[in-house]
Amino acid sequence: MNELKNVLVSKIYKYSDKHKVSFLAISIGLIYLWFGILKLFPGLSPAENLAGNTLSAIVFYTINQRTLLIVLALVEIFIGINLLFQKRNKLLIYLVFIHMIGTLLPLFIFPEISFTKPPFGFSIIGQYIMKNFVIISGLIIVFSKKSTK
Repeated sequence: MNELKNVLVSKIYKYSDKHKVSFLAISIGLIYLWFGILKLFPGLSPAENLAGNTLSAIVFYTINQRTLLIVLALVEIFIGINLLFQKRNKLLIYLVFIHMIGTLLPLFIFPEISFTKPPFGFSIIGQYIMKNFVIISGLIIVFSKKSTK
């Protein structure tokens, strides 16, 4: 029985080692896809106000916020689908890089909602933003590996 368990564990390790970057790309892709789809439906995304206000500030309030959210949603959906299907190309890398910078901007342009006690006391919004460092780290791994396909 113990030998069977060891063989099974060994097979799981081999499988997960072989597909770890794919698992990471797919999980981040699902996050992007899901968050993007939510933004297409007003009131569903918990990040809608934060994203809308950030985008509006970036374009100096010259473009309708709903339009900006739809464009953001489409970009996130595009990124998500490409990660799900493990398409790694320069356009995707640029979009992800720009998107991740955008997700961190509220820490600097809206510190009053990002922190309870700057610079270390994060509000719930600040914590939501900070989790993007995990996604950034995962994306660095995904883009540093050649596609398994």
